[in-house]
Amino acid sequence: MKALRLLVIGFMAFTNATFAQSTTTSEKPASDFLMIQLGIDGWAGKPDSIHTTGVGKGLNVYLCKNYPLKNSKLSFAAGIGIGSSSIYLDNQEVRFSDTSFVKFAGETKNYSKYKLTTAYFEAPLELRYFDNNVNKNKGFKAAIGLRIGTLLQAHTKGVYSSSGSKTADKVVSKRFLDTWRFAATARVGYGNFSLFVAYNLNTLFKAGSGPDITPYSVGLCISGL
Repeated sequence: MKALRLLVIGFMAFTNATFAQSTTTSEKPASDFLMIQLGIDGWAGKPDSIHTTGVGKGLNVYLCKNYPLKNSKLSFAAGIGIGSSSIYLDNQEVRFSDTSFVKFAGETKNYSKYKLTTAYFEAPLELRYFDNNVNKNKGFKAAIGLRIGTLLQAHTKGVYSSSGSKTADKVVSKRFLDTWRFAATARVGYGNFSLFVAYNLNTLFKAGSGPDITPYSVGLCISGL
């Protein structure tokens, strides 16, 4: 709850400061102020003993302030937001307790779906290029950057049938997961749509507490305002 309160306060302060500045200057409206990213997520470097299935899902929502560089089509942007990722396992479950190392073991129930979900409070930083300086919501655009996040929550959820109805087992635990997430990012597109890629610079689990898994994400970014 404390993390959620801090998140709400941060969003309110960031939004108020941004709109206050835009109403007192004659600058053009902020470009790519809102970014919504829909990703296909995966784990690079996972050992053969870990079996994933289906398509991992990622959703990131950011509010960003754009700072144009004078006499240039380049700008710097910084923001805040939430990033989440869900990876689905195939006939396996994650065990966080009773060991000093996270375990991926055979499922104890006949789950129809089982996933590990993580959520981060993040600050994206980007160096942006806009081909159209008159209306940055139109024309070619590209960006490279860094995403810095702190872990808000992690949980597993398995769905199975019991007595003819669906039942869910959910375990909330941040044990063994790295508290921070650092990812290199890039995106390229036209107008309000672009393709993005993000690749973690650190592993999902703390050193010595889990396999050396490196999360990544590719997908569609919708941006504007």
